[in-house]
Amino acid sequence: MKHISSRDNPAVKALVKLAGTAGKRGAPVLLDGVHLCQAWLQHHGAPDQAIFDVERLSQPDIAALAAAVPDRDCLALDARLMQSLAAVESGQGVAFLVTPPVLDLPDAVDENCVLFDRIQDPGNVGTLLRTCAAAGVKRVFLATGTAAAWSPKVLRSGQGAHFALAIHEHVDLAALLPKLNVPLVATALDGAQDLYAGRLPERCAWVFGHEGQGVAGALLAAARLKICIPHDMAAVESLNVGAAAAICLFEQRRQSLSGGR
Repeated sequence: MKHISSRDNPAVKALVKLAGTAGKRGAPVLLDGVHLCQAWLQHHGAPDQAIFDVERLSQPDIAALAAAVPDRDCLALDARLMQSLAAVESGQGVAFLVTPPVLDLPDAVDENCVLFDRIQDPGNVGTLLRTCAAAGVKRVFLATGTAAAWSPKVLRSGQGAHFALAIHEHVDLAALLPKLNVPLVATALDGAQDLYAGRLPERCAWVFGHEGQGVAGALLAAARLKICIPHDMAAVESLNVGAAAAICLFEQRRQSLSGGR
């Protein structure tokens, strides 16, 4: 394992630059922390490169990760250099350089799925990915204009959900609609059915929209079912998109598990 102590080393400069990027499609990204690195190993195998804090290599979790990666693909950095790569102030001493998978769109969509319509806040996107995974959703489609799924902030708030999902980015949602063999269900404030008033489809394509503008008009027009969540509108006009999605997805899951009761 190569040990680097100089900030002027070209490899360190490249990693520092990469740590601040927004996770562009097809570009390498840094996974920061034990949990994300363990998840990558479990689902995808060895990373392109593993970077360790030289002072933490004896810690059991770090040592196990180092043992799982060929020595030629590992770098050991001084602690101050490693901290410059960390996504949070107190990093865990390990990062993986990986190239996220770029998935082709399926020919047809027959499963429960979620469409992200221009959701721009990385924290909301990560939270929604995490909620999807927890609710049993396996496939998500992120429209152009949605925060990059593999950006550092989305990875951090997703907490490993990326590895439980098939994530399609930069999707033209209007062009996706003919591929849907399940009904499109949208959240809306006007002309919508109370979430708790009827039976939800066991499988559908949920669409959750832009934080300020909501679901695009063309998608609302195409929705077979529009849903609203009853809440105190005198107190707040609308819910955060992550909260709304969690309520909808887990009501659907509750109905499925209870036979629709």
